[in-house]
Amino acid sequence: MLSALFSFIVWDYSATVFEGFDRLRWYSLLFALGFIISQQIMVYFFKKEGKDPALVDKLTIYMVLATIIGARLGHVLFYEPAKYLSNPIDILKIWEGGLASHGAAISILIALWIYSKRNEGQRYLWVVDRIVIVTAMTGALIRMGNLMNSEIGGKDSNSDTGIVFARDAEEILSSLRVPIESIEAYKPLDREGEVKGTGIVPVNIDLVIAKGNYTKESLETVLSQDIKYALTQFNSSKEFLAEPLNSPLQLEIKEQASNYLVTVKTLGRVKYPTQLYEAGSYFLIFLLLLSLWIRYKSQLPDGLLLGLFLILVFGMRFVWEFFKEVQVDFEQSMQWNMGQLLSIPLVTLGVFLVIRALKMGSPKLD
Repeated sequence: MLSALFSFIVWDYSATVFEGFDRLRWYSLLFALGFIISQQIMVYFFKKEGKDPALVDKLTIYMVLATIIGARLGHVLFYEPAKYLSNPIDILKIWEGGLASHGAAISILIALWIYSKRNEGQRYLWVVDRIVIVTAMTGALIRMGNLMNSEIGGKDSNSDTGIVFARDAEEILSSLRVPIESIEAYKPLDREGEVKGTGIVPVNIDLVIAKGNYTKESLETVLSQDIKYALTQFNSSKEFLAEPLNSPLQLEIKEQASNYLVTVKTLGRVKYPTQLYEAGSYFLIFLLLLSLWIRYKSQLPDGLLLGLFLILVFGMRFVWEFFKEVQVDFEQSMQWNMGQLLSIPLVTLGVFLVIRALKMGSPKLD
């Protein structure tokens, strides 16, 4: 039973890198880090293959703009066209979320075609073949950013293996009408008997509350009702927690020198850690493509790495979508969600490119 308790984790990490400085977020940091590392790797590629490394700066600008613009427009057109087209100014509000990797992929392919046309000696497929290597690595970092944001998560695993996302519950509880000093959700080691293998698992939430004018009894009266409401009536609470609706709240209050330690004993829903699945997949694809480049370099047929990238990345995306929660409501009634439908033509294009590359063989030297 103890081993079952350790098979899930409670995830409540903050989306911000530093407490008290909300503008620097893990997602933004990892997103930017992906481009910084990619730029240095591309400089290495260019030097090793006799290209002008100064062109990488220009190439990076094309990539950054294509990724952001394409990912945003992809989300707008593929997932929520009615919402954004009725109020177009909201399209610019990228900080509110809403990026689609399929849109980014299409935009990058177009942007690199424009780049190659404007720079002599830069064959389109040669450039794209090198770009997809670092794109896979950046994709892995972006999915880790999604994990830090507690977003794009999986469905209920119906087992005790996976992640309980608790940050939304913490944010809801932080708005209670009491002077809260800190909130922390965690996996309780003394409730192992409640682990049944169903995917509904014990979760404790500790709230440190300043004493103020509260007595222990008056605080319990306020919290019993308010916390119960917060854990059962909000959509995010229902999605990530399994607090019983019709039973009393399990609440313990310990009086300390200057505050109260309130421990809420509730239940969480174990989710598939799809962010980790995707990040791991993309990083392995990065290593595979990089290994092929290291071994063969200029012998690689044009389009081969791009084809493999499209097949592997969007093939794995198609698979992992079965384990993910839908992003918008209209996908609930679909056999395959939008992410899967958009992956099919990209995988098909990848197959075509691989077959074409193998038939053409190694490119002629520039």
